[in-house]
Amino acid sequence: MQTDLLITDVLVYSHTLKSFVHGNVAVLNGKFLYIGEKGKESFQANEVVAGQDRYMIPGLIDIHLHIESTMVTPPTFSHGLIPNGVTTIVADPHEMANVFGMKGIQEMIRMSKDCVADIFYGIPSSVPATTLETTGGVIGISEIDELVKEKQVICLGEVMDYAKVISEPNSKINQIVRHVKENYPHLPIEGHCPKLMDMELSSFIFAGIDSDHTQQTIAGMNERVRLNMFIELQEKSMNKEIIQYLAEQNRGEYFCFVTDDVMPDSFVEKGHLNHLVKKAILLGLRPEDAIYASTVTPAKRMRMYDRGLIAPNKIADFLLIENLEKFDIQQVNKNGQKVFDQTQTYKKEKPMTTFPDEFYQSIKIPSLTLEDFTIYTHAERGKVACRVMVVSDGTTFTKEVVDLLQMKDKQLQWEESKHCLVGVFERYGINGNKALGLVSGDTIKKGAIASTYSHDNHNLIVVAKNKKDAQLAANTIIENQGGFCVAEDGKVLSFLKLPVGGILSEAPLDQVAREMKELRKAMESLGYKHYNPIMSFSTHSLPVSPELKITDLGLAKVNESEIVPLII
Repeated sequence: MQTDLLITDVLVYSHTLKSFVHGNVAVLNGKFLYIGEKGKESFQANEVVAGQDRYMIPGLIDIHLHIESTMVTPPTFSHGLIPNGVTTIVADPHEMANVFGMKGIQEMIRMSKDCVADIFYGIPSSVPATTLETTGGVIGISEIDELVKEKQVICLGEVMDYAKVISEPNSKINQIVRHVKENYPHLPIEGHCPKLMDMELSSFIFAGIDSDHTQQTIAGMNERVRLNMFIELQEKSMNKEIIQYLAEQNRGEYFCFVTDDVMPDSFVEKGHLNHLVKKAILLGLRPEDAIYASTVTPAKRMRMYDRGLIAPNKIADFLLIENLEKFDIQQVNKNGQKVFDQTQTYKKEKPMTTFPDEFYQSIKIPSLTLEDFTIYTHAERGKVACRVMVVSDGTTFTKEVVDLLQMKDKQLQWEESKHCLVGVFERYGINGNKALGLVSGDTIKKGAIASTYSHDNHNLIVVAKNKKDAQLAANTIIENQGGFCVAEDGKVLSFLKLPVGGILSEAPLDQVAREMKELRKAMESLGYKHYNPIMSFSTHSLPVSPELKITDLGLAKVNESEIVPLII
């Protein structure tokens, strides 16, 4: 029989047995044709690859991530995925949607069509994520009806405003979920419900949302599985206790691994979904089960029945690996074609097209003055009780505390306090909103940080210990049409330019990774203490992540879904 490719003497991953079976594999027209003992005597192949008893597993599938979190374009992202064995992803472009609305999503889809990795998309369901912020775009039912026509769209992206889902039956997000359930029942609906349990969790699932990718506990996972919810496990939920629970409780059909947000330097240094697979194995999960959770279950969850398995008529995406525990990827094939070989130079993908001109002119804020960082009070002098956002290493959740701060001439003396200023400035030219608050804990102790990369509204956010550095960092961002800036003593210590919508770079991944590493070190030199200071900082403005956050409308009490005053 004529075939395009024959791989001989490989240990083929069997998803039904969750083990490896020695044999040969034939590929025809980009799909697996045969898996078994027959070899060269039965197939006339255009190419024969000696398997040398290496392990063959399906291409890895990541069904929940945000390309924008790596701050590069889809072609650059795809180029980074392939050496890490990731051949299919489902991206939720709600970052770009918050900046440019419908056009932002369409441009991300357009930029993905010629990539080597298959990039599918979820329709952002939460743009804006809440009613507590101003964004550059809005996605509603009419936009969903248009986007669902795109071939690359295969799910409704994460429903984040869980408070409104539970408490307001006629809220915009519930209207969207009902519309999708009734009109597009084939689309999975992705969820975001941190810490929900019991009646609240049941209400969330009853609305039609049956997955969760947020930080997990053993009790939370037990409750979710009991209620038939699918868990998408990201790295911050992966510890010895949880992996042992998964290994012992036979939960294989109820979870998969996802990356969600991967910083560029982590991408280059550690890898992508393959890093999570290696970590799970290191923590005690059988390699066969870790592979299952990064191929079979994610494909099932997204109803991608043409991939995730090594079986006849499935897309021939596969990896060749010599050592399972080390998970060293030696070769990657996409649609049967070799796209990466560890022994050969990895060629860059063809040059990409650019985004529309307006994507490079999206920061519409005049230069800021020292006055913009002044907090006024009604009283002349004395002390006032203020709400303070407290940052903690190990989580992107924050806490609220109350502290007394000194006033003078009707101004809050935050520069003399132990706290930092945190400010958000609306950047789209819509209303010119500005909100100022206080932040403390594992944040900076000197200087200032500013960025237009601030989840999910991507307004300009500044954290500072003094007004002069706050002004320098903020205006550096404004003048360069977006980015991430760290300043101290009147000098810019580090600046990552993000000119596409204020959130993406068109530079190569390794360059962005180097600049991100410098940025991280600069933040830490100011005293920021966090396992991921970039993500911690950028989620100060995320009003769906507990407990106290800040947007251009003011301080947001997340669980109560309301804006509260700084001064009590």
